[in-house]
Amino acid sequence: MYSIITGSLIISLLHSVIPNHWLPVIAIGRKEQWTIAEVTKVTFICALAHGISTILIGAVLGVVGAKLDSNISHFTSLIAPGILIIVGLVFIYRHHRHRHFHIDQGVERKRTKSAIITALVIAMFFSPCMEIEAYFLLAGAQATWLVGLLALLYLLITTTGMLLLVRFAYKGLLKLNWHSLEHNAGIITGLTLVATGLITFFIQ
Repeated sequence: MYSIITGSLIISLLHSVIPNHWLPVIAIGRKEQWTIAEVTKVTFICALAHGISTILIGAVLGVVGAKLDSNISHFTSLIAPGILIIVGLVFIYRHHRHRHFHIDQGVERKRTKSAIITALVIAMFFSPCMEIEAYFLLAGAQATWLVGLLALLYLLITTTGMLLLVRFAYKGLLKLNWHSLEHNAGIITGLTLVATGLITFFIQ
């Protein structure tokens, strides 16, 4: 259980730091000459949309995990950790073929502020964090309250992280190599998933 919580916390923190979701909001905000308050508000709405879609999928996987655990022998001890390890290896393998999340390119064609915000929110809603979904599956196999805890932690950490980073970055206070960070996120995510799977397997 603790490995699931720890792993999901790491993924949530990493996800909030990676700029491929919130950096386009800054780019659009600067181009449209939005105030920092407006950019913060739009980021908050986008973060909620993104978090809700992720949690909805996670809730379904949590139910699936509970059903599988009650019907398949050794699901929690063997199959679920194996899924985490396999997903982690996939992320590690694919990290060098990463694709950027350029929602700003399609949004730039919108004319009004409301149209731009709507396009941003829709784009964020339909780009859930798939990296954390395996944790919901494993959590569902253990306890319903654990699924709820993961959902709450993910939403709070991701939303808070995005808001803080947007405010600092919009003011020019963050001088980081965002491309390098985004590129290496796949490796970090993959290693976290593999480590969680191994720990879960051996502590059963």
